[in-house]
Amino acid sequence: MRADPELRHLKTITVWARTDLRPSPVMVWTPAQLGAFLDHALTDRLYALFHLIAFRGLRRGEACGARWTDLDADEGTLAVATQLTVVNGKVEEGDPKTESSDSLVALDTATLDVLRIHHARQLADKLRWGPAWQDSGRIFTKEDGSRLHPDVVSKHFERLSFAAGLPPIRLHDLRHGAATLSLAAGNDMKIISAMLRHSSLAMTSDLYTAVLPEVAHAAAEASAALVPRAAGLRNLSAPRGLPSVSPAHPSIPIVPSAPSTGGEAGGQRRAQHSDHRSQPRQRGIGDPPMTALCTGPGGHANLEA
Repeated sequence: MRADPELRHLKTITVWARTDLRPSPVMVWTPAQLGAFLDHALTDRLYALFHLIAFRGLRRGEACGARWTDLDADEGTLAVATQLTVVNGKVEEGDPKTESSDSLVALDTATLDVLRIHHARQLADKLRWGPAWQDSGRIFTKEDGSRLHPDVVSKHFERLSFAAGLPPIRLHDLRHGAATLSLAAGNDMKIISAMLRHSSLAMTSDLYTAVLPEVAHAAAEASAALVPRAAGLRNLSAPRGLPSVSPAHPSIPIVPSAPSTGGEAGGQRRAQHSDHRSQPRQRGIGDPPMTALCTGPGGHANLEA
């Protein structure tokens, strides 16, 4: 990108979409891009799987390994108790990735509705296949009910993303996207860490503190809104525009007048000093604070700005 003059002035997102370059190992879609993907994949057999990962942050193996017995629709929770992984090209069932991963995931009402619709479709597949149906007990399966191959799911996701005209991300990046969506919604980092079932809060903070620029801008606006102001910016008289970095102006000491020694020279010194105090230099907003060392009562020095 830096060597090609034609790409040098393009935005990162443009280069990412036009080439196979990934600006970072972890990339997430914006909320608008995620919405475009979900709309495109709405009629796909595995739509519910992508929806679940995108909003609740399950890992690929956890979603592929989820069973109907793990779902409590009344309580709105999904127990992550098993996962499917690929070892030497073969699918194996095992425990979740870490001890903290074995936990309950709270489901929103929209995700529960998606899973109900998916269940009805699966029952229709079961009737269509008849005796050939393989009852694996999984929420997400192949057409005949057998368990999914996680690598095949990832490739299917990539094809859908390409067909939707979106920048390429990995299926696992949907999990990262779920965290950034929760962060953008204003949820506490501890809640996000619990949703992802991370082993520590520090891991969550390091990964997702500054992923979406919208979050950073919203935080900046919220901070500025905390300070009450009586005068608006329209009252600011600044013909010189915004301040810029400039050399510091030397401080101008204000010292007591020296005792008069008489004569014309002393009178001139007093007159110059008086003019300096009565006619201070006009200062602009770009100037640094003026610091003066003054002598107060008792001969003590006071630092005034």
